[in-house]
Parts: sequence; C-alpha cells; structure tokens
Amino acid sequence: MGSQRVPGLVCAAVGAAALTAVAARNAAAMKATAQRPNSTAVPVPRFQHAPRELAHITAARSLNRGSALLALSVLADSAMEHYRGSFDNSAMYTPLVSSALSLLAGLHGGGDPRSHRHTLRHAVYLTAAIAGVSGTAFHVYNVTKRPGGWSWNNLFHAAPIGAPMALLLSGALGAAAERLRDEPAVDPQLFGMPAGRALGLLVTAGLAGTIAEVGLLHFRGSFQNPVMYAPVMLPPVAAALLAQASLGAPCERWFTRLWLRITAALGFVGVGFHARGIARNQGGWRNWSQNLFNGPPLPAPPGFSALALAGLAALRLRETEK
Repeated sequence: MGSQRVPGLVCAAVGAAALTAVAARNAAAMKATAQRPNSTAVPVPRFQHAPRELAHITAARSLNRGSALLALSVLADSAMEHYRGSFDNSAMYTPLVSSALSLLAGLHGGGDPRSHRHTLRHAVYLTAAIAGVSGTAFHVYNVTKRPGGWSWNNLFHAAPIGAPMALLLSGALGAAAERLRDEPAVDPQLFGMPAGRALGLLVTAGLAGTIAEVGLLHFRGSFQNPVMYAPVMLPPVAAALLAQASLGAPCERWFTRLWLRITAALGFVGVGFHARGIARNQGGWRNWSQNLFNGPPLPAPPGFSALALAGLAALRLRETEK
C-alpha cells in the first residue's frame, strides 16, 4: 500500500467511527428518555421513536447538531479560502466570526432539552443567515466584475457562489430549531405548515443547492475519479425521497431513512477521498502548507452529512404528524 493512500484511509476510518459514535449516542438518548429513574425498566422496541410529547424537542436538538456541523464546515473552509485571499476585504472575516458563533450555539443547543427558545442562540442563528445572504451577494459580484462576466471560467475560478449558502443553511436550521422549541408538543407548526413538512422541504432545498455546487466543482475536475460521481448521484435520490415524504401523507419511510443515512455516510467518507486527493499532489502531506490549499477542500463533504442528519430529524417528526 502506497504511503500516500494512508491519510485517506485513516480519514475514512475516522469518519466511520464518527458515524458509529453518533448512532450510539442517539440510541443511548432514546433509551434514557424511555426509562425513568427509580422505576422498573421496561423493554423498549429497538426502533421505537421518541414519545410524541418529546418528538419536537428531539428534532430541535438534532437540528442544532446539524447546524453545528455545517458551521464547522463553513468555518474551516472560509478560514482557508479567505486566508489564501489574504483577507483582501475586511468583510472576509465575517463568515469566520459568524460560523464560529453558530458552531458554539449548535453545540449548546444540541445538549439543551428545554422546551423554549434560547434568545441568544436564536440571535446568533439569524445573524448567520444574514451573513450567508450577504456573502452570496459578494461572491456573485466577484464573478460578475471579472472580464467575461457570467462564464464557465469565472464560475470555476472566482469566489464560489454556493459557499456562503452553507452559512445561510446553518443559520436557517438553527433558527428553525429554536422556533420549534416554542411550539406545542401536539401538531407543532412552522411557516404555517406542519413542522416535519416544513423542515423536510428546507433540507431538500439545502441538498439541491449543495448538489449543484459539488456538481460544478467536480465537473471542473473532469470527474477524473469515478467516485466523484457519487455526490451527484446519491444525494439527489435522498432529496427526492425526502421531498416526497414531506409532501405526501405521514407514514413510515424506511427507504427514505436509508438513503439519508447513506448520504450522511457519504459526507464523512468524502473527507477520506479528499485527503487522498491532497496526498496525490506534489509532496503529499509533507507539503501540507501548500497542498491543503491546492487540493480538494477537506471541510466540504461533511455538508452532506449535516443536511442528512437534519433530514432524518425532519423525517422522524413528519412520521408523527397527522
């Protein structure tokens, strides 16, 4: 086995271990909810959902965690890319500050079982969403001001239009989580519709935008590795199934859940392949200070994982609605 493949395999193993840890933590949380202290333990079916009166809080905490993972991806990616751009514009510090605060808010919200919104977290999420919209406008301007305006060359090499949208999604998921906490336990509503449906459609839109961005960048890379087709073939299926579950009648959707879990795994495994791509550059990881900037972006793939985890939360909530 070549030494250059080792970092990629290590990152893939770490991703698999992270998925296992998340699954174990969720199983432990469900078991703790089902069994009260100082009471006789009652066997709980393995795949039983959280009790109806706690379902929206469980979903809110999952959304907080998904928002945190997206914020972490934005923080790492924007720090590298804006550092490479020498922070030529002082506004380039904005996504670093906003994503860092959103990350902290998500970590805090993921462990908060309270049934009412946290004012500071909510403000942080709204600020992140505004920063994402503003960043998208700046990146669009960066494309249009170049010679040739809207062209494939500028879309490939100018500031990526889709990158700030990840910060918008992080803020939107977090804000939705905080609003969901204020809803009643029975038939919670968001944006004038059942909460599970609203969240499912939000995640579907986020997946569609992420797929478009990844498709553009992998097209720029000429799909030189067949594995590069995976993020433009598997997540669209998950997005379509989630949209169907959101718009259709509430019922058990095991196939949709399966594809969302595949998409979540794809994000973590993608880090391993990106690490392998970095290792294949001249000097490999020994020349990390240059190859981290020239190779495929390490922080990008977990965006799929974050959205898939949020989609699973929306699906669980949707299955309890009337």
